Amino acid sequence: MSIIKRQTLSSAVANSLRERILTGELVDGTQLIQETLSQEYGISRVPIREALRQLEAEGLITFEDHKGAKVTQLHLSDVLEMIQIRALLEKELIQRAIPLLTQTHLEHAKTCLIEFNQAFEQNDIENWGRLNAQFHTSFYQVANRPHTLNLIQQLYNQTDRYTRMQILLTQTKELAHNEHQHILELCQEKQVQEAGEFIYQHILNAGEMLAKTLRNPTTI
Repeated sequence: MSIIKRQTLSSAVANSLRERILTGELVDGTQLIQETLSQEYGISRVPIREALRQLEAEGLITFEDHKGAKVTQLHLSDVLEMIQIRALLEKELIQRAIPLLTQTHLEHAKTCLIEFNQAFEQNDIENWGRLNAQFHTSFYQVANRPHTLNLIQQLYNQTDRYTRMQILLTQTKELAHNEHQHILELCQEKQVQEAGEFIYQHILNAGEMLAKTLRNPTTI
């Protein structure tokens, strides 16, 4: 019983820290001191250490010799590489998934898109990245590629902050809505090749807009 309780506690801490990282409360490079976190959460250092190891596996934090853990600090080139990997993997997954999609799956994707659009209307920046990932992955569950899907989810976790930044800084909410709507329509129409090519370009274009904005901050 104590083992289960400890695992549940470490998962709860990991979930809390993950959310704080993805929302920007804990920015890139922030030092995560186990003793401080232990005091903050009111628990021992053991579940804190286990939570940090879980987040390390997700790529959200890194451990350095003699320095401990810190929030992973990504360079623009790293972010763009991850976005390019996402584009390749998602193109494959959506093409595998489309022939297997049922009306139930499509209705779920439509619901995800509605929630995403509501977050736009309410300026709910904190949840843009999560809902964007939720919409995309709503199609991929049926592709029977759990390891690929897990890789995609890790990439989402690592680039979530930048997804929100890209939408916010480039003011592309309407474009994102229109392109997501088009992805849904292509899936409904079973346009396998077209959907793959479109989602590939959709992801790359977002990365290019982010890069352009960060390299030329005067355009913000």
